[in-house]
Amino acid sequence: MHRRDFLHRTSALAAVAALPAPLVAAPTAMPARKFTLALTPGSIGVNVKSQRESIDLAHRHGFESVEPRAEELAGLAPAQLAELTAELTAKKLTWCATGLPVDFRADDARFRDGLARLPRLAAALRAAGATRIGTWLAPSHDSLIYRANFTQHVARLREIARLLADHGLRLGLEYVGTQLLLVGKRYPFVHTLAEAHELIAEIGAPNVGLVLDTWHWWTAGDTAADLLALKNTDIVSVDLNDAPRDIPKAQQRDNARELPAATGIIDTAAFVTALARVGYDGPARPEPFNAALNALDNDPACAAASAALHKAAAMITP
Repeated sequence: MHRRDFLHRTSALAAVAALPAPLVAAPTAMPARKFTLALTPGSIGVNVKSQRESIDLAHRHGFESVEPRAEELAGLAPAQLAELTAELTAKKLTWCATGLPVDFRADDARFRDGLARLPRLAAALRAAGATRIGTWLAPSHDSLIYRANFTQHVARLREIARLLADHGLRLGLEYVGTQLLLVGKRYPFVHTLAEAHELIAEIGAPNVGLVLDTWHWWTAGDTAADLLALKNTDIVSVDLNDAPRDIPKAQQRDNARELPAATGIIDTAAFVTALARVGYDGPARPEPFNAALNALDNDPACAAASAALHKAAAMITP
């Protein structure tokens, strides 16, 4: 190297070294994942006969949380429940959300019957250490216009929320954005994140939050910015799914989805990154309603679902 070239290069390096500290770019930290990858057997077409079987499947296939079976837990003696929860802990699993066993969408008699049976199941869930219950909101109705339906939902869900709060349980509400379902009945109802927020605010119970689903987030036209405006405490549970290729969004069928990150139609990376950035620490499960997955035996179905969840979680970006 000639002396002139040497001086030119060393002068340039010295100039870079002399830059003020704030002008030197620091590496961006990857958001930490706090949410767990959850097995809810029915959501992937897996049939189990006992809580222990579902715990074994979750452990064997690398899940991090598993659905509690409320009826089964309610039938256990205290010593049996203690043994089961000890096994859950030993296998480094936690409970994810379970479904709400109350039909609040039907007539009042059916709603009241479900509500009367809820305390026993809620007590069993709490005794086992489970804290989350989720349900979905029908996006249209045959006879109730929006405001009447909204009023009925507020009244009924408020009753449910108060009962669950007595047992330390949280209630998650999932809005349904599938456009074919929105027009499936005469009167449209809640089908976006903003509307779900409005409903939750009107219920006015601190233990009520959202069930977020990539599918409904995408079909509703919601964005990553909408997710980033949330807090961890706003979210009770999460579903991760993808959409089939070559079908317009307006023609996508709710009961024919794909496992998360399978096709790339839904922006899974943006969704999971937003979850990580808001510090979401609850469960995330697949619910693809996928015929090919449902046709598999239990172990292959669990293996496929677990692999898809881990792939999705790995898409978290700085």
